Amino acid sequence: MAGNENENLTGVWHGLYSYPAYREPVYFVATLIQSGSSLSGTIHESEKGEHGSPLTLFASVRGSMSGTSVDFNKTYNGTGGWSHAVGYCGQLNADATEIEGTWTIVGDWSGRFLMIRSRHATEASARQAFEKV
Repeated sequence: MAGNENENLTGVWHGLYSYPAYREPVYFVATLIQSGSSLSGTIHESEKGEHGSPLTLFASVRGSMSGTSVDFNKTYNGTGGWSHAVGYCGQLNADATEIEGTWTIVGDWSGRFLMIRSRHATEASARQAFEKV
């Protein structure tokens, strides 16, 4: 059963997050490590730089899991001038293959996200699942 003591989120997850304005969802790859109820890890993602050029961003992850609730903060490492934190609050699905929820930059932006466990995930499969919801 998902979310029980034996469920572990350790692994590679492919995901997308969207902005409230009409923009293409941003693809990311998260590597999560779970120890007890604590989560840590890294995220790398592709964004558009100041003049539309590709920019790869790197962030650290710190958070927790309780039941099927997954909460973490993503903190950018300063690449491209991005060093802020983003809060993610999501729910793990029944077969522990997807986490879906909302992200928030307090006082600024919020939107939704979807993460798919890496077993068979690719950017294309993440985009297809994201568009269904």
